[in-house]
Amino acid sequence: MNKKMNKQELEFILQEGEGYKVEFKEKLANVDKDIVAFANAGGGKIFVGVGDEGKVRGVDVDNRIKSEIQTIARNCDPPVEIKLEIFENILIVHVEEGNDKPYKCKEGFYMRIGTNSQKMKRDEIVRMVIGERRIRFDELINKEFDFKRDFDEEKFRSFLKENSLFGDLETKDVLISLNLAAKKEREIFMNNAGVLFFAKNPPKFFLNAYLDCVLFKGKDRSDVIDRKTFRLGLFEQLSSAKEFVKKHLNLSYNFKEFERKEEYEIPLRAIEEAVVNALMHRDYFLKGANISLFIYNDRLEIISPGGLPRGLDKSNFGKLSVRRNQIIADIFSKTPYVEQIGSGISRMRNLLRKANLPAPKFEMDGFFIVVFRRKEPLKGPEKEPLKGPENRQEKIIEFVGMREKVKRNEIIVGLAISLGTLKKDIAKLVSKGAIKRIGSDKTGYYVLNREQKENEKENNGNG
Repeated sequence: MNKKMNKQELEFILQEGEGYKVEFKEKLANVDKDIVAFANAGGGKIFVGVGDEGKVRGVDVDNRIKSEIQTIARNCDPPVEIKLEIFENILIVHVEEGNDKPYKCKEGFYMRIGTNSQKMKRDEIVRMVIGERRIRFDELINKEFDFKRDFDEEKFRSFLKENSLFGDLETKDVLISLNLAAKKEREIFMNNAGVLFFAKNPPKFFLNAYLDCVLFKGKDRSDVIDRKTFRLGLFEQLSSAKEFVKKHLNLSYNFKEFERKEEYEIPLRAIEEAVVNALMHRDYFLKGANISLFIYNDRLEIISPGGLPRGLDKSNFGKLSVRRNQIIADIFSKTPYVEQIGSGISRMRNLLRKANLPAPKFEMDGFFIVVFRRKEPLKGPEKEPLKGPENRQEKIIEFVGMREKVKRNEIIVGLAISLGTLKKDIAKLVSKGAIKRIGSDKTGYYVLNREQKENEKENNGNG
């Protein structure tokens, strides 16, 4: 018997919105599509009387509507077993994953993909009939995980706060609502998705679920300049990859109306899309393989184990959305990293086109590889060289004054000054009181000495 819904849990689900296992419907129209979609996937709940935006509209829950939905479920082919629950003026339809797939309604075969019930194509139906692997890595309960010892409560609460997922539910109930855990005989059990996101030490459970970032000298792998291996949770792997890329890609500054805009040679958002795609869709069943991010002189590659998930091939790639790890993808979809279902590939292409870069190249055999071409390195500053120390120092003051704080390497890049020359000029400007140094030599920065500027204005005015 399904656990009875309570008010706190309902409020959290309404705030969380639709997902892989949650559908909102104001009326019963087309509910048969969602019933068979859940039965063909991992099961789910349909909240009848709730609008798409999560606002409760309510329905008259009487014997007529209950009988109607039972009839709809029985008329599916084969019939789908459902359980009904009434919470105030909402009818909750519990649909379990079916044991006799594929299921069909009068409109055809449907599968739950992300937040949508999508109609299945012939090849997808055939693959399901002949026996698609039904064991999904991210849904498997991890029996080695001890909730009291291994769960990172602080990391989980930070995720809820950052993505505005608040509520009065206890942590365990929120995890269950997010399909990251299950409760059996009053004990909480995490599935693999929950472990990958919120374990204190994910490598303890999955040796190969890490991200390897490498900077090479040249166009092959013969000479390594920098290498970092991130054995962390999935969100931390993403943020670490971004920092590694920012450290090693060329950066330029675009100044407009006294505002500085950083522009990397490859748009960071496009790289972020590719890394998220790898984390969501890699085949975690594969042993001895991990995600890799390689930077060469002429390109950046992101390599993910497993190739395309079943249901995708070169003919429909970029047009259809098929998720190998539904729960992992569902959690990412609650963050800014995933804006729209199935739009990641198109967004990568659009971002590169706007940056006047070639479209990304995709390789799909065995491993899924995304290749971004790098821009040719600049051969010199795209501005006239600064003439004389006074001219340089004036430009440094102007550069620092246009922002709240600036680090030494930013001045070097922005004004094309050598480190040795900059040190001399900075020392003179600090001694004159024109700029100030804040913090240590390693992590510090420079700011304009506003007090000195005000004194100069007053003296000029009195003169």
